[in-house]
Amino acid sequence: MIREAIATGETVELAREAACRELGVETYDADFEILEMPTKKTFGLFGGSPAKVRVFVKTSPAEAAAEYLKKILEHMGLSSVDIQITEEENGAQLSLSGDDIGFIIGHRGETLDALQYLAGLVANHIDNTYYRITLDIGNYREKRRETLEVLGKRIAAKAVRTGRNASLEPMNPYERRIIHTAVQTVEGAKSWSEGEDLARHVVIGPEAGERPLPRRNYNKGQRRSYGEKPRPGYGNRSPKSAQNSTQPSRPSVKSAPKSDKDAPLYGRIDLKKE
Repeated sequence: MIREAIATGETVELAREAACRELGVETYDADFEILEMPTKKTFGLFGGSPAKVRVFVKTSPAEAAAEYLKKILEHMGLSSVDIQITEEENGAQLSLSGDDIGFIIGHRGETLDALQYLAGLVANHIDNTYYRITLDIGNYREKRRETLEVLGKRIAAKAVRTGRNASLEPMNPYERRIIHTAVQTVEGAKSWSEGEDLARHVVIGPEAGERPLPRRNYNKGQRRSYGEKPRPGYGNRSPKSAQNSTQPSRPSVKSAPKSDKDAPLYGRIDLKKE
């Protein structure tokens, strides 16, 4: 992107200085071209014209992103934020410093990521080529990377031990790459991404896949596989007997012995009279 200004002056140098002041740059930081040379007045009274100069500055993608961020931060009430640019391969890191700017990070870096995304759009618009912008505050990115590496290794070790998959919270592509790299260092573990857009997240599991759940024993004192018919006499009851078993058993009542008076004649023995 090119920023330019056109100014006039009695001399070329004065016109150039005026244009640089308009752009807010020093004369040695800007290029210029002379549009019109000054002409002197005839007899010191008639005609004549001032010098006309065009001054222009080529803005790098990182500088354009930094200028954009300063405007955004001013609207957020931060007018004294310093932005340091560190050029990298195919991109740059913008490190922000100042008083009371920690809130820019947001919950788990969400606000910082949003500002980084917008700054990246501005940077890529300069030359219409890919240019990666990384935004950082107080070395937050490095601390977050260390936290994610520890998390990825710990969850991977647990997945290998238990034989079960584990899903992590949604993350941006940069943080997902950190998790995938950390999982690769744990033998027997693998990771992949699932979900779409903002719900995209990492899943960590054993390389051989999840182990089947252990079979539960439904009959006390007996192990039986799924689908196997119960054997008779091993704690299995018919529905009717099961229903009866739920009702309390009634105590058996013994009938009182019948007296001899009520006994039948053929069952009675009389004593012989003398």
